[in-house]
Amino acid sequence: MENSKESPEVDISIVVPLYNEEESLAELTTAIEDSISATYSYEVIFVDDGSTDTSFQVIKDLASKHEQVRGISFGHNYGKSVALQAGFEEVRGKYVVTMDADLQDDPNEVPEMIQMLKDGLDMVSGWKKERFDPISKTVPSKFFNYVTRKAAGIYLHDFNCGLKAYKREVIDNIYLYGELHRYIPMLAKKEGFARIGEKIVKHHPRKYGTTKFGLSRFINGFLDLITILFVQRYFQKPMHFFGTFGIVLLFLGTGINAYLAVLRLFLNQGIGDRPLLFLGILLMVLGIQLLSTGLIGELININHVKKQKPKIREMV
Repeated sequence: MENSKESPEVDISIVVPLYNEEESLAELTTAIEDSISATYSYEVIFVDDGSTDTSFQVIKDLASKHEQVRGISFGHNYGKSVALQAGFEEVRGKYVVTMDADLQDDPNEVPEMIQMLKDGLDMVSGWKKERFDPISKTVPSKFFNYVTRKAAGIYLHDFNCGLKAYKREVIDNIYLYGELHRYIPMLAKKEGFARIGEKIVKHHPRKYGTTKFGLSRFINGFLDLITILFVQRYFQKPMHFFGTFGIVLLFLGTGINAYLAVLRLFLNQGIGDRPLLFLGILLMVLGIQLLSTGLIGELININHVKKQKPKIREMV
């Protein structure tokens, strides 16, 4: 692949992560060309996430026929977030679009999404209001979107939609791993890109192959949601989280042991075989450990803040 930093800039970079989608790639390439080429210069970056079919050979054939097509191939399957991140690191466009390779996303939506960015939004998320997916995928997705919407305070209907558009600076300031591709709006907001819009987009039935959605992805997605919420709220102030619990446990443990000390010193009662004594000691130890964790977190954070530069949105 040509080094993106040495290549001329284009208007739009379209990043397409894929896994075993050999049948759809040529058709998708044509659909993108038909919907965008008359208005914008563009590139398509296919990221083959360890496919076991001939997907990457198809990508190489397409790249030989279309100068806009580029490709990345992984040795094995890393997941959608890693694939997107690899594509993001190669983009040359002023705007970045992501879409799935299964032909369910419609490239004809892209020009209007780009116009929404030009009108002032930082990112635009698609909303598949009318979906053509099995109930095993739509029901968990609705539940997931409801929980994420409430937890994040970002009122999007479809966090999972693969069709999204971003200003270049948004993807330059986020880093994806795990299942974090689901939470790009949250990551963008955390970095100061809070102008997030939504567009109802067409959703087509899957034409080839089968869905890659599974229960493990659903569970992992919720675990990553917890991680993001924790980092957003306590990354800059770890002592507030660990210290609060530490002080409570230390206070309870100290109170229990003070009570037992009164029984032993003033009422001459034996306390050595009381479970309450061990509970009090345990609570004190846990409290001290949590306070220590908070202090270590603060020291790490101070070092991070010293190295961190502010992200300047605009200068005049």
